[in-house]
Amino acid sequence: MGIKIKLILAVLLLLCLLDMPYWYYQFVRLAAFAGFGFLAYSAYNDKKQTEAIIYAGLALLFQPFVKIALGRDGWNLVDLAAGAGLIISAAVEYRRGKTAEIKRDAPLSDKNDAV
Repeated sequence: MGIKIKLILAVLLLLCLLDMPYWYYQFVRLAAFAGFGFLAYSAYNDKKQTEAIIYAGLALLFQPFVKIALGRDGWNLVDLAAGAGLIISAAVEYRRGKTAEIKRDAPLSDKNDAV
């Protein structure tokens, strides 16, 4: 589920680079706050402290209650960096899952098997 949330948030954030209506940016702030909050909670439960701190910081940055004025260029940079980071994080998580799946499904070798 974490991979899906990361990819959805990445798409939402990267769409912010386009000229969108104001309501879209408000929606993204709310969705990013909830998504990053969930990712922070999940990372904390998985004992990934660094990821938990990063996601919690992003949740605070995107929180919809107090507007943080970074200007258009500043927010574009934040959106681009966060979107790219989420895509990379999702790819790494997907690859780790596939590697673990391959290791789990690999047949056990028997030392007594003659070749």
